[in-house]
Amino acid sequence: MMIGVDSLIAKSLCNVIQDNLSEQTIKKLDDRLVEKYGITLRQAAEDFQKIDEVLREFFGEGAVGLERKIFERICTVSKAKNTDEEWMTIRDPSISKIVLEAFGDEDKKKIISVLMNEPHIVSEVLEICNLPQTSGYRKMNKMISDGLLTVEGYITTIDGKKVNKYVSIFENIKIDIIKNSVTVKVKLKTDSVKNSLMIPLLRN
Repeated sequence: MMIGVDSLIAKSLCNVIQDNLSEQTIKKLDDRLVEKYGITLRQAAEDFQKIDEVLREFFGEGAVGLERKIFERICTVSKAKNTDEEWMTIRDPSISKIVLEAFGDEDKKKIISVLMNEPHIVSEVLEICNLPQTSGYRKMNKMISDGLLTVEGYITTIDGKKVNKYVSIFENIKIDIIKNSVTVKVKLKTDSVKNSLMIPLLRN
C-alpha cells in the first residue's frame, strides 16, 4: 500500500488513465491486472508498480511517455529558480480540493504546521495542537489516508508496541487565483519523495 505523496496522486490516477486511454485499452489493462494480480485497475491505482508492469507489457519503452502524459494531467514537479527546492503544481481539481480543504480547516492546518518540521506520534500531535481525542484522531486518519501525512519512523512503547510517527509530505504551499482559476503549488519535503515511484515521472 502506497503512502504519502503517491497516495495523494493516486486519488485521481484511475480517472485520468480512463480519460487518456481508449475503452479497448482500458479493458485489456483491467483484464490483465485481474489475471496477473487479482486486482482491478481502480484497486491498482494504490499500487502503481503493478500498472507500470502491465503498461510495459503492452507498450514496451513507450509506456514511460504514456505514464508521463497521464501524470502531467494530475500534477508536475519542478525546481524553483536557482534552488534545489522542488515544488509540485497540482493540476487535478480533486487533489487541489483535498489540499485546500486541509488548509481551510483550522485543526488540520495546526496538524500540518506541527508536522512540517519534525515527526510525532498521533497522541503527541493532538496534545501539542490541543485537539479533542475523538475528532483529532478522525482528522489525522483522514489526512493519512489522503496522503497528506506519511510515516517517518516509530517509537517503541513500554509494552514493546511500535507506534508510527508522522510528518507532513510538504513544508509550504502557494495558492494563486487568476480569473477564477485556482492553482495550488506545494513545496515537497525531500524525505516525502525519496521512496516515491511517481515523482520521477512528474519532474520537468
